[in-house]
Amino acid sequence: MSPTLAGILFLGSLILAVVVVHRPLGDYMFRVYTGRSHNRVERGVYRLIGTDPDAEQTWGAYARSVLAFSVAGILFLYLLQRVQQHLLLSLGMDPVKPDQAWNTAVSFVTNTNWQSYSGESTMGHLVQMAGLAVQNFVSAAVGMAVAIALVRGFARRKSRNLGNFWVDLTRGSLRVLLPIAFVGAVALIAGGLVQNFHDGTPISTLTGGSQTITGGPVASQEVIKELGTNGGGFYNANSAHPFENGTAWTNWLEIFLILLIPFALPRTFGRMVGQKRQGYAIAAAMGVIAVASVVLTMVFQGVHHGTVPTAAGGATEGTETRFGVLNSAVFATATTLTSTGAVDSFHDSYTSLGGMMTMFNMMLGEVAPGGVGSGLYGMLVLAVITVFVAGLMVGRTPEYLGKKIGSREIKFAALYFLITPILVLTGTAVAMATRDGRDGMLNTGPHGLSEVLYAFTSASNNNGSAFAGLTVNTVFYDTALGLCMALGRFAPIVFVLALAGSLAGQGRVPASKGTLPTHRPQFVGMVAGVTVVLVALTFLPALALGPLAEGIHR
Repeated sequence: MSPTLAGILFLGSLILAVVVVHRPLGDYMFRVYTGRSHNRVERGVYRLIGTDPDAEQTWGAYARSVLAFSVAGILFLYLLQRVQQHLLLSLGMDPVKPDQAWNTAVSFVTNTNWQSYSGESTMGHLVQMAGLAVQNFVSAAVGMAVAIALVRGFARRKSRNLGNFWVDLTRGSLRVLLPIAFVGAVALIAGGLVQNFHDGTPISTLTGGSQTITGGPVASQEVIKELGTNGGGFYNANSAHPFENGTAWTNWLEIFLILLIPFALPRTFGRMVGQKRQGYAIAAAMGVIAVASVVLTMVFQGVHHGTVPTAAGGATEGTETRFGVLNSAVFATATTLTSTGAVDSFHDSYTSLGGMMTMFNMMLGEVAPGGVGSGLYGMLVLAVITVFVAGLMVGRTPEYLGKKIGSREIKFAALYFLITPILVLTGTAVAMATRDGRDGMLNTGPHGLSEVLYAFTSASNNNGSAFAGLTVNTVFYDTALGLCMALGRFAPIVFVLALAGSLAGQGRVPASKGTLPTHRPQFVGMVAGVTVVLVALTFLPALALGPLAEGIHR
């Protein structure tokens, strides 16, 4: 079988699998977040944290709960890293230095999972499990909770409340993420991933040398790393390491886990607003962008230029032979279209246009399908912007799902969209203008700019993948990227919840002849178009100086 046909079958089977699980998983999450009963374990959690599960919160109280929980998580994870030498299963590791501990704590709490360290030589097993893996679960559950709160804003009428954050967090963790992660971990162990508490196994290399291979609870962390669109790897090589991703079929499974919940949540949205076709429209918009992106990335990596790639039959540098060029391109697309950031190949070694696609995917706001929860609320914000633009074109007050999109709503939507480009472009400009920023660059010229631009794009969009070629384990980058991760996560969440509160307080406007249908292919195309155009207008100058200039030069 030719590599091209194998790549097409790999992609086609993934699309089919995602389509098959879209409905049952989406319906299950609808029941999870709309159910009124609490099981025994959940009631125990609510008593422990001192919350009334039947009491609801305004958008302000919901936002304060999100921020308080996240700040507590940052402080706990920071402390855990700083005292790890005194903990069980520390493997003799030294405490993580302050700036790196700050960066890592913010990274995992914000669902970014950016890593400026090598996991197997920096973190002990207890920090990996009780710190990083726990945040993999709860940071994903926070994103899902915020998305559900926004959906309630569309679904409710004349209400001040958006639900209860602590209930949404608990249910998302215990009823959705944990069961799927358990089954997925068993499957990954069957695929060769390790799951133990070994501190290292000495081996002899082919050249007669010796090396110690660190073991650990890898499979259990790997599954939630992908399922929760987190991305932080147990090993420095991330999903290119055979202990994290051993075979072609585990590679397929990990991509499937990345896409599983984000593509099912639009079904949950459609059920909660009482119009399933609205959910199909949002899923279709996500799918159109995703398919276009993955095809372009596969083309740029497969239809290459240069003597060496031509002789090799593809842009094979930086890819694992057990995965291949095209399957690696699918993984790279999935991980940058979502907020995952995991890698099974070296993005810095991609062709100039292939590397540009990974950046462009993140610049889209990671909405196709985006991170767990964050992808849905990002796409719904873009839908609000789309109906506002359409309303201006025909001279009518824009409406979406029976809610008027007035000046208050569009301000929140605009602030949501603008915060990330401000962080990306300002951070890149500061890094390029300062010696501390430039000293970390391995390359100069357009490729060097691309490395810095990629880093701030990844951090500000809470992705976590790295272009490499950039030394980020410095005080400057640990601090700057940590700030971008925090602001890029929590400022948009506040704007989303404020938008949800504004929508929930409205009544429902009956549809009229002038109402834009938001469930038809026309609207799907408009949302996809607005998404791409907004990104193109915002980031094209930066891309022109980086990957586009490099591609033209070559």
